[in-house]
Amino acid sequence: MMMNKNYTNALEHSVFQYITKAADELQLETYVIGGFVRDYILQRGKAKDVDVVCVGNGIELAKKVASLLPNNPNVQVFKTYGTAMLLYKDIEVEFVGARKESYNENSRNPIVEIGTLQDDQNRRDFTINALAISLNKKNYGKLLDPFNGIEDLNNKIIRTPLNPDITFSDDPLRMMRGVRFATQLQFKIESKTLTSIKKNAKRLEIITKERIVTELNKILLSPKPSIGLQLLFQTNLLQQFLPELTNLHGVEVKNGQGHKDNFYHTLEVVDNIATMTDKLYLRWTALLHDIGKAPTKRFEKGTGWTFHAHEFIGSKMVYKIFKRLKMPLNDKMKYVQKLVLLSSRPIVIATEVGDSAVRRLVFDAGNDIDDLITHCEADITTKNPEKKKRYLNNFKIVRKKIKEVEARDQIRNFQPPITGEIIMETYNLKPCREIGTIKEAIKEAILDGEIANNYDEAFQFMLKKAAKLGLQKQ
Repeated sequence: MMMNKNYTNALEHSVFQYITKAADELQLETYVIGGFVRDYILQRGKAKDVDVVCVGNGIELAKKVASLLPNNPNVQVFKTYGTAMLLYKDIEVEFVGARKESYNENSRNPIVEIGTLQDDQNRRDFTINALAISLNKKNYGKLLDPFNGIEDLNNKIIRTPLNPDITFSDDPLRMMRGVRFATQLQFKIESKTLTSIKKNAKRLEIITKERIVTELNKILLSPKPSIGLQLLFQTNLLQQFLPELTNLHGVEVKNGQGHKDNFYHTLEVVDNIATMTDKLYLRWTALLHDIGKAPTKRFEKGTGWTFHAHEFIGSKMVYKIFKRLKMPLNDKMKYVQKLVLLSSRPIVIATEVGDSAVRRLVFDAGNDIDDLITHCEADITTKNPEKKKRYLNNFKIVRKKIKEVEARDQIRNFQPPITGEIIMETYNLKPCREIGTIKEAIKEAILDGEIANNYDEAFQFMLKKAAKLGLQKQ
């Protein structure tokens, strides 16, 4: 085990002084390890959480530290995992005793035994996460780097400390984590490690969907998500949980006519949207906007390749995907469904289309209209600069039209000016089909521009519509 230069500067947060005092009083060999050390060396900004490992009882150390801290923070104990956590000032500290692990083939939950620091570093997922800095007074700030993690940080390499087949077979989630780190840090996965991920990809089936999605979300929220998405595809991991996306890959040619590769197009769109917004579910929209193209792909003589109704089919697929991945089946899912469904509509109204189409788009998109246009702008992946300029200009026209119509007609949060109660009172009706018919007719008349979105015009329209239905005013 090699010991490198002193990293005392990494330990400037006051919590470390108390950990050192507690560790020395309990005579426990203690280290800060993992992400905190990695991110300090990479200068990735201030850490919000710290992992502390001691050769001994981590829970006992946590309680001792809490007793020394000025605010005597509450210690959360997780006996099942042998860990404890406390919050001090702006930092969350988790304590664990050094351990070695062995695994059952059908579970990622290890059999845990007390171990040495070396055992603990051996069980880490990647060399860059096995770096440890001593917190004991006698060698305070010394870096312990048994797997040349510093060298891998310098060379921007992701590799496992031990045989990658064992590392990934033991805990297959580490494959997703490796791809995530490669994406966030823009590192390369070392060839032997990459080959092992591909070899063990099917092991991902023992991992819960929630954990897979957590890693996927971090990939999607990175500055350039395509790095991770391409790696997931290349290693066959993506096929394990999102085959609808991998089905978009490839170009089929008939009668000399092909179509763009919708998988790589999708990756470009996700990268584009990543430069425009941090909204996770808008990035999900970009990821899933074309999934309906695989099942709707047809070749028509005289026309070529078509993807009729792919937006409608895609929006239905969103629900199935969210359900299968155990993602929230709530407003976030409905938001993605809606934007996928409407994803081709805005470009149509950029041409000489009347206000009615704009009103209907604003009505259908509601408060998500701006996100929809942002997505459409990200969906431009042409390499022709003239075309790109023209398409972007089209969306400027769309935004302008929306603004004008919205200011005049107030459709975004449409509330019918004539309610069911008003219709019932005017015609002395109980709940019936005619009320819905009249309300729908008023809405359509407003969206078509036949009447203005106000009470007086809507009331007069109601009188005419009701008369045609044979209703008499009371």
